[in-house]
Amino acid sequence: MMPSSDAARRLDDADLLMRVQRDLQAGADLLAPLKPAVTVFGSARLGPDSPAYQCALRLGQDLARATVPVLTGGGPGIMEAANRGASGCGGVSVGLNIELPFEQHPNPHLTHQLQFQDFQTRKLMLTRYSRGFAVFPGGFGTTDELMELLVAFHNDPGARKPVVLIDSAFWSGLLDWFTDMLGSRELIDLPITDLMTVVEDETVALKMLLD
Repeated sequence: MMPSSDAARRLDDADLLMRVQRDLQAGADLLAPLKPAVTVFGSARLGPDSPAYQCALRLGQDLARATVPVLTGGGPGIMEAANRGASGCGGVSVGLNIELPFEQHPNPHLTHQLQFQDFQTRKLMLTRYSRGFAVFPGGFGTTDELMELLVAFHNDPGARKPVVLIDSAFWSGLLDWFTDMLGSRELIDLPITDLMTVVEDETVALKMLLD
């Protein structure tokens, strides 16, 4: 006999709660003993021939030299670059991976890693144990992560941490939209956008993140 839709939903809910609890516990066990990290967000599709990849690689190296752990989603592209830079300099290189239909597989430059089952729990762990955030060019996932940070900072001033956007040419259109479309209509408090600093290279990014 097939379970009713209500019973099936309860089973799904129970399974979801167990997955979330497992992810939260595993994430806390891994990250809590480490120093606060800098989380690096960015596209999984940008390879070593990309200037953004090379910039993320150098940022990872610089953070490792400053003994700051590097935390990423653990995949290819910008994530791989930052992890590669950190691990290559003997630093702590953390990847919180999740299985996706495409693109997402653990990169080989991780000193610490976890495989998550739940997307929301993974995003929480990517922010909870961080001292700051470096956001490189990316797609929907990167934009979603940036928006979640801004929402969190808007609702809880105590949660605010440095956010550095790398590549003004990439981010300027979004920032103009914040000002011209949202700010002008008083749909947001414009000072919230002051929490983001736009830079062109890893040298300035590092200074902002460490300060």
